[in-house]
Amino acid sequence: MNFILKLLLNAVAVFALAEILSGVYVDDYLTSLLVAVVLSILNVLVKPLLIILTLPVTIISLGLFLFVINALIILLADRLIDGFSVDGIWTAILFSILLCILQSLLHSFLKTEKK
Repeated sequence: MNFILKLLLNAVAVFALAEILSGVYVDDYLTSLLVAVVLSILNVLVKPLLIILTLPVTIISLGLFLFVINALIILLADRLIDGFSVDGIWTAILFSILLCILQSLLHSFLKTEKK
């Protein structure tokens, strides 16, 4: 149940950022839900492989290359989903940074204190 709620919050974040950023386009809310699902799957399957392959560059850049990896994941989702588009790599980097911040804020509402 918590996973489904997180996916819905991610879809809300994607939809909100598409409305704010001029280079990101989402057709409707259902497409943003699909984007959230595809990004989750890509983050589980593709992102660890990319991190391992680019580990030397990531270490040299002190982890800043992870922003580029996140942008590549977003551009890959752009290629896979018809109703979602991102204009370029810089827009994808900005979208990934803002999406991470917005997801952190939205997911903080889900945390419950354990006794």
